[in-house]
Amino acid sequence: MSDDSYSVYQAKAHFSELLRKVQANKRVFITSRGKPIAAIVPLARSNEGLEARLERLEEEGTVSRDAAPLDHLVPIVKRKGALARFLAERD
Repeated sequence: MSDDSYSVYQAKAHFSELLRKVQANKRVFITSRGKPIAAIVPLARSNEGLEARLERLEEEGTVSRDAAPLDHLVPIVKRKGALARFLAERD
């Protein structure tokens, strides 16, 4: 996998080109004042299941699982159709 480097200005101006390079399995680094600040990398395609992927991401520190169950959440809208009424009032 080869690497390319672009300044923030160049990255904004050539974003589609950057994405094509990433699709071609290349990493692209974004620099600010000559120092790398970000990387755009191809997504790793894998056959691992959801549980295995979540476990891996948790080990990497990318995600964390909330131990509290979500059954304590209550809806904030008492009546159905609140969104429709809100949108109608906007017109």
